Amino acid sequence: MLISKYSSPDFDPYGDRAPDEPERLWAAPTATEPVRASLSLPGSKSITNRELVLSALADAPSLLRAPLHSKDSANMVAALRALGARIENVEGSGPFGADWRITPPEELTGSTTIDCGQAGTVMRFVPPVAALALGPTTFDADDSARSRPMRGIIAALRALGVDVNDDRRGGLPFTVHGTGSVAGGAIEIDASASSQFVSGLLLSAARFDQGLQLTHVGERLPSLPHIEMTIDALRRRGVPVSSAATGSWNVQPGPIEGRDLDIEPDLSNAAPFLAAALVTGGSVTIIGWPDATTQVGAHLADILPSFGATVERANGSLTVRGGDGIHGADLDLTRGGELAPTVAALAALADSPSTITGIGHIRNHETDRLAALATEIRALGGEVDELDDGLRIMPQPLHGGLWHSYDDHRMSTSGALIGLAVPGVQIENVEATHKTLPQFTQLWRTMLDGDVGTAAG
Repeated sequence: MLISKYSSPDFDPYGDRAPDEPERLWAAPTATEPVRASLSLPGSKSITNRELVLSALADAPSLLRAPLHSKDSANMVAALRALGARIENVEGSGPFGADWRITPPEELTGSTTIDCGQAGTVMRFVPPVAALALGPTTFDADDSARSRPMRGIIAALRALGVDVNDDRRGGLPFTVHGTGSVAGGAIEIDASASSQFVSGLLLSAARFDQGLQLTHVGERLPSLPHIEMTIDALRRRGVPVSSAATGSWNVQPGPIEGRDLDIEPDLSNAAPFLAAALVTGGSVTIIGWPDATTQVGAHLADILPSFGATVERANGSLTVRGGDGIHGADLDLTRGGELAPTVAALAALADSPSTITGIGHIRNHETDRLAALATEIRALGGEVDELDDGLRIMPQPLHGGLWHSYDDHRMSTSGALIGLAVPGVQIENVEATHKTLPQFTQLWRTMLDGDVGTAAG
C-alpha cells in the first residue's frame, strides 16, 4: 500500500484553514426507492473552454450555443477578455443560460493579470495565447491550485523562444512576456503530468509563424481523448492537423475560422447521475447524448456494464438501468481518469473487490484524487489500498460521516453517490461542484424526485 501525507492518520485536509462551519455541510440525500428520472445537463466544460480559446484566436466572430456557465468557464471568459476578446451574452438556446458571441480582437494585448482560479484549462491553454499578445501577462490561481503541474507548458513556451518569468521554477505564479508573435517550429514536450500541456499548445499553434511540430517524449500520455477533442475542434475550424504517430502532432500555420457551434452536454458530469441507477437499482436517462463524441464520458457506456448495469441508446438519449446489485470490476482508466471518483464510489458499494489502474495522473488534478478517495472511503468504514497508479477497493459495510471535498468538484459528487446508499453522509463544501456544474444539488434532487427536467436553477 502506498503511504502519502493524505493516507496518514495525522493528515488534516484543511491545513491552516478553519474547521468546518455548519453551513458548509450538505446532507447527502439517501434514496428510499429506485430512482426513475430523465435529465438534461449543461454543456461540456472541456469543449466550452477549447471553443472559447479558438474563438478568441479566430479570423471572424463565433457563436457558442448552450455553453457551460460555471466557475471554470467564467475564469476562461475573464482571461480572454483581459487579452482583448469581446465576449457577449446573447439570448440562450437552452435552459442553462445565455449563448456567447465572441469577437476576436484585431490585436491581442497583454499588460494584465489573469486569475486561473482552479481551472487547469485556463492555466494551460491561455499562456500560449498570451505569448501572441503584446505585453506581459501574469498568471496566478487559487492557493489550492498553485501546486498543479505547470513545468511542461512553461518549458514548451521557452523552447519556442517566449520569455517566461517563473519565480517558482515550474509553477504558478508566472509571467509570459508576449511580443505579438511566436516563431513556432519543432519542439519536444513531456506531457506525462497532463495532456492539457499538449492541447494548450495545439490550440494556438496555427497562429505561430511556422505552425508547430510537437513531440511528446515522456513515459506515458494520459487522457489521450482530450487531445483528440482538441484536434477535432481545430479541424472543425479549418486548421490542418496531422499526427504521424501517437505522441506526435503537426499543425500548419494559417487562419482559424469563426464558427457557430452547439456545445454538447458534459458527459463526465453525467457520471454520478448514471451511476445512481446502479446504486439504487433504478434507471436514469440523459437527454441529448451525442451519437459520436470525443468526450471521455462516452466511456461510461462501457464502464458501467462492468459493474452490472445495462445500457441502452435510443432517440438521442442514453439510459442506464441497475441490475441485481453492484459487482466489483477490474478496470484500466488510462483514457478516462476523470471518471475515477465515480468509479471508486461504485466500487466501495460493490459486492466484491475492484482494482482501478492507469490513473496515477489524477494525483495532479484539483487535489491528489487517489489519496483523497482512499482517505474518505476509509473514513466511512471502507477498505482501500492506494497503488502507484490506482486504487484497490475491498468493499466493507459503510456508515455515515463527514466526506471532505478538498475543493474538488468530483470528490463532492462521489460522496453524494455513496450517500444514496449510506444514510448520514455529509458533504463538506458541496459548492465545489460549481466549478463545472453549478446546478448539481438541484439536478440531484430532480433525479431523486423522479422528475423529467433540467433543474436549470
